[in-house]
This record gives sequence, structure tokens and C-alpha cells, in this order.
Amino acid sequence: MNVIRFSDLCAQGKASGQRVFIRADLNVPQDDAGNITEDTRIRASVPCIAMALKAGAAVMVTSHLGRPTEGEFKPEDSLAPVAKRLGELLGREVKLVSDWVDGVDVKPGEVVLLENCRLNKGEKKNSEELARKLAALCDIFVHDAFGTAHRAEASTYGIAQFARIASAGPLLAAEIDAIGKALANPKRPLVAIVAGSKVSTKLTILESLSANVDGLIVGGGIANTFMLAAGLPIGKSLAEPDLVDQAKAVIDAMAARGAQVPIPEDVVTAKTFAADAPATVKAATDVAADDLILDIGPKTAAKLAQTLKSAGTIVWNGPVGVFEFDAFAKGTEAIARAIADSDAFSIAGGGDTLAAIAKYGIEKDVGYISTGGGAFLEVLEGKTLPAFEILSKRAAG
Repeated sequence: MNVIRFSDLCAQGKASGQRVFIRADLNVPQDDAGNITEDTRIRASVPCIAMALKAGAAVMVTSHLGRPTEGEFKPEDSLAPVAKRLGELLGREVKLVSDWVDGVDVKPGEVVLLENCRLNKGEKKNSEELARKLAALCDIFVHDAFGTAHRAEASTYGIAQFARIASAGPLLAAEIDAIGKALANPKRPLVAIVAGSKVSTKLTILESLSANVDGLIVGGGIANTFMLAAGLPIGKSLAEPDLVDQAKAVIDAMAARGAQVPIPEDVVTAKTFAADAPATVKAATDVAADDLILDIGPKTAAKLAQTLKSAGTIVWNGPVGVFEFDAFAKGTEAIARAIADSDAFSIAGGGDTLAAIAKYGIEKDVGYISTGGGAFLEVLEGKTLPAFEILSKRAAG
């Protein structure tokens, strides 16, 4: 995908003295007192901001935080805690600016944080009037928030339409490169892991991937629905019986291409959904009527691990069991370790997936960890994200 890269503009000296507007993703979790509890997104935004400052730009940064009501400021919606943390990471004061849509006072070599962009009337509906005002604030727009790339809003899409130059920041550019490597031109075999509680939320992803991947590993509640489709008992496990036909269609579509959806041959069950529930390994054919399937069994895990170790490309979205409970975490751990040991290029995304990666300490062994949840899922569905579409259009002139 051809986009203008902000790193190239900086390297060419084209950002020096220019007003640069960076749309970052600084939507971080906070406790009831407003303290930031996890700052990964802020740390991830620093390279782009530092790049702009080093290039001699006048830097404006904004982000959404939470779900504020447009036009109604409340203290809990403020980016003030983010400004403080960003200042600590950059080693300089970061001034927070309110009511900024009609003008921002910032000089080359300075950086300001513009208050929560979702407070601006017309932001979510991508108001052209607002978008034009945002574009007028800058010489260069930089989209560096992959987590918002699936939304066409004024600060993510509209501004890119009307800014003099619209570019991709280093974080967004890395996502574009990783997604292209994994899906547009993958090294084969391409194996996808799609897991989660419901088939319905990921059915379009499964259908899209079934036309392209060489192996499709399903896990969690999704696997239970596929087990039903294969005629296996699942007891009282979470599943969607009304989607069995769609699961069969995915299995058939894969089989028609000589590809597979491996169905678990053994599982780990419990009588109740609890961390201290006794775990029992059973053949998939032996699941009792009062059993809950909470993980894949060791035989299934070993087979899937072999598949992953021989893959050329791996796409991972979702743990295959209730990995938060140690007794039902062995399947997800086996998958995680196999991905870490594989020579394949791997891309992983989704909140639970990132939590599993952190739990098993394999961050450095995954080829690329996506920063977007919904955006990552839409890419897997085969959709063109609005941010990619407008940046590509602007790059084409």
C-alpha cells in the first residue's frame, strides 16, 4: 500500500518549521482517581512525537479518551493525566490546550497536547466543517493511531482529506507493513488462529480467512460450535447451535481448497466455570452432558503446535481456552510457545491475545503485535480501513 510516510518527510527536511498535527491513540485506562493504570499507548506514541520535534516542527498532538459527550466537558474526560505522563516520557513540559479548534499557538520545537478530540461537535460524524478547521491548523497531518483506523471521524479521516499533506506516522506505517506481509503477500503455509467466545462476532473473519489461509485454528467458544458442526458432544459448553451451518460452510470451503480446520480431538473440562474447578482431560467424543469445555487437550495442543512450527506466516487473534485460570491455560500457553519457537512471521492482535502474550513473556518472539483491536479485526475481515483508504488516495495525488 502506497502512503506518504512521515519518517520520509522528516528525513527529507520537509517537516522543519512546519505545523504538524499528530492524531495519536492515547486512550489509556485510568482508575477512579484518574491515575493512568497502563501507559503502553502513550509510550507507543512517543517515537512519532520525538521524530517531529527532532525535525524542527511545531507539534500538535490529540487523541480521544473514553466516550465523552460532544460539546460537554467533564473533568474525567480530560487528557490532563496523559499530558503529565507524556511530559515525563519526553523529558519536557507538555502543555494541555482546551478550545483549540479555531487556532493553536505553538512554535517550532514546541509540543502541545490538544484536549480530548471527541469533545468537538461533529467529531464522530466526520463533520466537513470541523474537518476543514482541523486541516487549517496544520501543514502536515500525521495519522499514528491504528486503533482508530477503522473509524471515519473528523480527526482521523476528514482532516486527512483537507490537510495540505496527509501522512502515516511510524506506528501506523508499521501496521500497514505487517498486515501486508501477513495477508497481502504471505509466506506459505499461512495459518490463522481465530478464537473467542462467539462465532457470530467473528463469522465474517472466518469466512474471509477460509478463502485464503492454509490452516484455520479455532478456539474457545468458537471451537465448541465447530465441534457441534463435526457431530461431537459439547455438554453445557458455550456455543451457538444456530450457527452450525455457517461453521460447516467454513469447514467445507477450506476442504475444497485442500486446507483444514482442525477439530479438537481432546479437551479439558470442568463441571463449573471457576478458577479452582477440578480440570479433567477427555477425548472429544467423551464429553458428558454436564461438562464445560474450557481448554483444548494436550494431544490437540501438541498437534496444533507442530502445525504452527512449520508455518510460514501466522495470524493470531484470541486465546484457545480460559487462560486466565491456570488449570485451563495449557492450550493457550502451548500455542503461544509454538508461535514463539516458529520461524514464521507472526502478527497478533486483540486485547486477550496481548494479555496472553504478556502472561507468557513472548513479546520479543512475535513478529508484530498490533496495537488495534477493532481495526485489526476489520483487516482480518478483508475490509479496507478508512484511514488506509484516505492516506492511499492522498499519496496518489
